[in-house]
Amino acid sequence: MLTRFFGIVKKEFSELIKDRLYLTFVFFVPLIVLFMLGYGLNFDVKGLPVSFLDYDRSKLSREYINSFVNSEYFKLYALVDNYEEAFHLMYLGLIRAIIVIPQDFSQKLYKGERAEVQILVDGTYPSRAEVVKGYLTAINALFNQKLREGKDDMRPPFEIETRVWYNPGLESKNFIMPGMLVTTLCFYPVILACLLVVREKELGSILNYYASPAKRWEVILGKAIPYVFVSFLTYLLLFLITVFVFKAKFIGNFLVLSLAGILYLFCTVGLGLFISTITKTQITAMLLAFVTTVIPSFLYSGFLYPVSSMEFSGRLISRIIPATYFLDIVRGMYLKGLPISYLLPNLFSLFIYALIVYTATILNFRKRM
Repeated sequence: MLTRFFGIVKKEFSELIKDRLYLTFVFFVPLIVLFMLGYGLNFDVKGLPVSFLDYDRSKLSREYINSFVNSEYFKLYALVDNYEEAFHLMYLGLIRAIIVIPQDFSQKLYKGERAEVQILVDGTYPSRAEVVKGYLTAINALFNQKLREGKDDMRPPFEIETRVWYNPGLESKNFIMPGMLVTTLCFYPVILACLLVVREKELGSILNYYASPAKRWEVILGKAIPYVFVSFLTYLLLFLITVFVFKAKFIGNFLVLSLAGILYLFCTVGLGLFISTITKTQITAMLLAFVTTVIPSFLYSGFLYPVSSMEFSGRLISRIIPATYFLDIVRGMYLKGLPISYLLPNLFSLFIYALIVYTATILNFRKRM
């Protein structure tokens, strides 16, 4: 009995050792997940990019600006000269707030009159917008306290008028639903496609392609297109649910968004095919697909918090994830109605990503032949 038992144990160990990639993942996947979560999950709101529109340009207004810049919560992105320039930066998602200092700011304060500062907050990330409003209120209170030193008047010397753009009600559905559309279309097509080649390796039917006159690119693209089509139908279904069931705000161009979605799906299906060509078993392919799509798409794409507020390592990882670029497009279309001219950099990035991943897949498939 023990002989049979130890024989089975020996066989399983030998099978485990044969698949070196799977054996590597047994030890390294928990470490990779831990590091991804450790560096990716960061709920500290620091270094938020803001712009100032200073019409006063006085010593007092510069001190007011410095009260924000010298804190760890904000960083100065730019001093703008007009509303159009400020709107453009927020339109692109480069800043989280605009602080407008009126022309008579210092004059009113020196006369003992009440002044008012306008603050415009990007509501694309509702939880962040609430925190930004809280930080702004706190810093303004400290500056007011500094101005009141030695005075009997306990009224704040100036007040702030806060407005939230793009998502005035700070409704979470306008933030979550576009993000879920992107993340679902990141891992779902990859998991479908990652089994295409490796399944045929296990069954032995891959030899039919090796013996056929079909070129490598014909095999890879021939396998990709049906899954891109199926995933696009899924995209249509998810879009309809986000807009008509969950009532998420959508003011963009549906046709432009759909064309961007097709390009994005080519990227994710291509990634799945690439994984399928470098793995030997389906379980290894599934495991690799999970590690490379599910965790990064949730933590590093900008789904939970802006990429601009991440550490350098997080921003670096975000640049190699297609979900980062498509999420910028989707949120821009849903909440801001961005024209296609604003989307071109992200569309170009997706095109380059697709070109690289399909080239790598075709070359890797050649090695297997």
